[in-house]
Amino acid sequence: MTDTARRRTVAKVAVHPVQAPPPAGDRRRRRLADQARAYGFLVGGLVCFALFSWYPAIRAVVIAFQKYTPGGEPEWVGTANFTRVFQDPEFTAAWRNTLTFTLLALLIGFAIPFVLALVLNELRHAKAFFRVVVYLPVMIPPVVSALLWKWFYDPGTGLANEALRFLHLPTSNWSNGADTALVSLVVVATWANMGGTVLIYLAALQSIPGELYEAAELDGANVLQRVRHVTIPQTRFVILMLMLLQIIATMQVFTEPFVITGGGPENATVTVLYLIYKYAFLYNDFGGACALSVMLLVLLGAFSAVYLRLTRTEGESA
Repeated sequence: MTDTARRRTVAKVAVHPVQAPPPAGDRRRRRLADQARAYGFLVGGLVCFALFSWYPAIRAVVIAFQKYTPGGEPEWVGTANFTRVFQDPEFTAAWRNTLTFTLLALLIGFAIPFVLALVLNELRHAKAFFRVVVYLPVMIPPVVSALLWKWFYDPGTGLANEALRFLHLPTSNWSNGADTALVSLVVVATWANMGGTVLIYLAALQSIPGELYEAAELDGANVLQRVRHVTIPQTRFVILMLMLLQIIATMQVFTEPFVITGGGPENATVTVLYLIYKYAFLYNDFGGACALSVMLLVLLGAFSAVYLRLTRTEGESA
């Protein structure tokens, strides 16, 4: 190193001296301050969850064992609310309709989004446009969507029957018929909620390596065989997760029967959540409403436990 270079190095060190690391106590105080600041930001969210989620849930479990009326003194009645709810004729109808709705939603609303995702994944042009079209119903408020379908199903001047008359086909009562009302509501729920499911399937399909499809084509596999032997095995975890989430969501159906059918005709569309609403706000029986809520909570909690178990297992295997 020349004398000039050495002098420049010495000058740089003199101008920018190396600072010693802060003492251990200062580092500890700084770390504690950062942690306190982070937990401080979490306090708002925790308070909101405590006030609007956890407290109502715990309060509902308590009221399920009480005779409770607004403004009155709660009276402990044990399991009397559960016994009374069990003996209600609407109880059986509500659970039967809810389970039937869930089954129909799996048969209709689970297959259609997967097929749409397969079609969109194969498109070569206007992909963005069709994705927006498929997702558009999700952006419509649920009540607005239900009102649109209520007009669509109107047996007199509704668009569905007008189209059938134009084609010289027999009309239907749709949501006003005891035999067709529940299926009509399943169609509404499928149309309104399938956009998000389609996008999740699209993301899963696009993560499949293209080499697998190329190898299947070289082996002479047709489209259905590629879907069966490549697509479904590669997306089985996503399919199972969405199936469990759909079961949890469809068992809480409320907007469609409340807005479109009002639980009718002849209790054909009364669901568990709608019956909870009737107990609480029509009968003023908050004990019965909370008893029904606890039953639904236990059932949905079981599905949620399965979902969490499967996601944890998949995460550990990954």
